Amino acid sequence: MKYKNYMKIEFDSRSQNEAFARVVVAAFASQLDPTVEEIIDVKTAVSEAVTNAIIHGYEDSTGLVIVVCRIEGNEIEIIVEDSGHGIDNIEQARQPLYTSKPQLERSGMGFTVMETFMDEIEVYSELEKGTTIKMVKKFKSLNAKSKG
Repeated sequence: MKYKNYMKIEFDSRSQNEAFARVVVAAFASQLDPTVEEIIDVKTAVSEAVTNAIIHGYEDSTGLVIVVCRIEGNEIEIIVEDSGHGIDNIEQARQPLYTSKPQLERSGMGFTVMETFMDEIEVYSELEKGTTIKMVKKFKSLNAKSKG
């Protein structure tokens, strides 16, 4: 599929870079004229996906986190990927309150938060090769303006 608008960033899997990714994606999404609620939804979902890559993908090592965004019509597709450890059981990981790192006092709500704030979420993972999270958000504000 050919996209009209595309953006890609890469950064080290350091926790300080989570805020950077969130702000960059929000700035890119702003061209869809989102409501405050829509932009908060995107920022929250990106935060969760990037944090998962940093904490679970690379654990105590440093690797690369890649964020790709595409805009088509009134939708943004956000892909967050790492080349880390991968997820052993995706269905289990997507269960609310499940955490593989209880010692870190993680809430186990990352995927639940992403699913709540985005319209679509897909998770692909292969052990020792990494994880890719694809999220889609449809912006209603753009539709309302084009109809009005």
